[in-house]
Amino acid sequence: MNKRTIYSRFREMVDKYTENIAIVEDGRKLSYGQLDAMVDAVLAKFYDSRTQVVGIVMHHGAMQIAAMLAVLKSGAAYVPAEPFLPKDRIDYMMKTAGASLVITNDYCENLAPAPESYPDRSTPDGMAYILYTSGTTGKPKGVIQENHSVVNYCEAFEAEMHTGPGDVMLQYSVCSFDIFVEEVFTTLLNGATLAIPSEEVHGGSLRGLMEFCARHGVTIIDGFPYLVADINKQYRLLPPTVNLIISGGDVIRASYITNLRDRGIRIYNTYGPSETCVCSNYFRVDNARPLDDGTFSIGKAIKGVEVKILDKNFNEVPQGVTGEICIFGEGVNRGYLGNPPEQANFVTMPDGTRFYRSGDMGYVLPDGNMAFLHRRDEQVMILGRRVEPEEVENVLNEHPEVERGIVRAFLDEAGLHYLVAYIVPAPGFSLHDVREYLKSKLTDFMIPEFFVAVDKLPLTHRGKIDMKSLPKVLKEGSYN
Repeated sequence: MNKRTIYSRFREMVDKYTENIAIVEDGRKLSYGQLDAMVDAVLAKFYDSRTQVVGIVMHHGAMQIAAMLAVLKSGAAYVPAEPFLPKDRIDYMMKTAGASLVITNDYCENLAPAPESYPDRSTPDGMAYILYTSGTTGKPKGVIQENHSVVNYCEAFEAEMHTGPGDVMLQYSVCSFDIFVEEVFTTLLNGATLAIPSEEVHGGSLRGLMEFCARHGVTIIDGFPYLVADINKQYRLLPPTVNLIISGGDVIRASYITNLRDRGIRIYNTYGPSETCVCSNYFRVDNARPLDDGTFSIGKAIKGVEVKILDKNFNEVPQGVTGEICIFGEGVNRGYLGNPPEQANFVTMPDGTRFYRSGDMGYVLPDGNMAFLHRRDEQVMILGRRVEPEEVENVLNEHPEVERGIVRAFLDEAGLHYLVAYIVPAPGFSLHDVREYLKSKLTDFMIPEFFVAVDKLPLTHRGKIDMKSLPKVLKEGSYN
């Protein structure tokens, strides 16, 4: 019986589709039964430890997926991190999450078959994973997701996308972003196949990636709008097996799908912050008209979720009136580790109703779909990842060669954000040193694209930075 946990639903697929292919890589295929046996082999190494939080720092592949499922089956939560992240950042994540064990590829070498199939300790309300996102304090903050929310999301995905056995999903996202959750669990919890490219293919050309998709009969590609735009530019590379493309993490524009619209491919715009389990809204765009600004609606709420546009007093606003996008229902997660200031975005009403304030502004269209406008605060999207410029600014100002610095976000000609750092240099300033320091503390997409040296940071009469007195660095758009 499905107890609404990730592992228990996966086990249902194992029982139902034992011999079906669960994971395919260049040179290897694993059936659902073989993947489950690998889960127990990993679990045998730590099952008796009763650890509550486990770090997973592994290269992408079947073993990484098996490790995640093993942690979930043990009743613990996993904290994913890419091996290429700065060591200080990985250490901070594991320490603040309370990870008493970190699973690496070396940890999983020479696994022996498990002597038994271990009991499933997962519970619907138990923690499933902790994802770290950018935080205003200068440190990333951990978002806690529970099992039942992920299961609800997989059910909602299947209900809308109609995926299952015979479908092959490309695994392309980094593990620390919730598109990865969508790629992996909507696949393995719905009986489909996950296709995982090697690091060389993933980091190579679009042609190489599309050739991988062709080799393995990929039917679904899920990614940021920039991947969709690249595929659109080189649409002749797209294998004919692909029949569904899902865009998420940032705004998708009509110009991103000009060549894909007439190929019989379903294309979806998805919306939703990590705090509400991957997505809260879907909208099919291949057969829809864009809005006046060239973007698409974010659509309506998915199964098990309710989305409302509220004013500052949390009252629902009339159709067409701008308000904040607020999410209710199954997807709303437990909140953040350590109770940071952003915890206030999780609101509990007097009647006990709980919802998440997204910080995004939008309005309801006449047809009942929703339109996204802009952020309420300073958080922006860089390459599909959420970034608080203040976090980058705080790290920048830790460097001894920076007397004072600020980081601001601007929009390029295609409407995409980029970061600019304004620096008052200290004696001995070296841009190379500052860049390397930022790289040691932050992920690549958080490093400002431009650095501007100034004699001083101009202030308004209120004592705030006078941005009008600073030069603006212009950037040509990539997808006009």
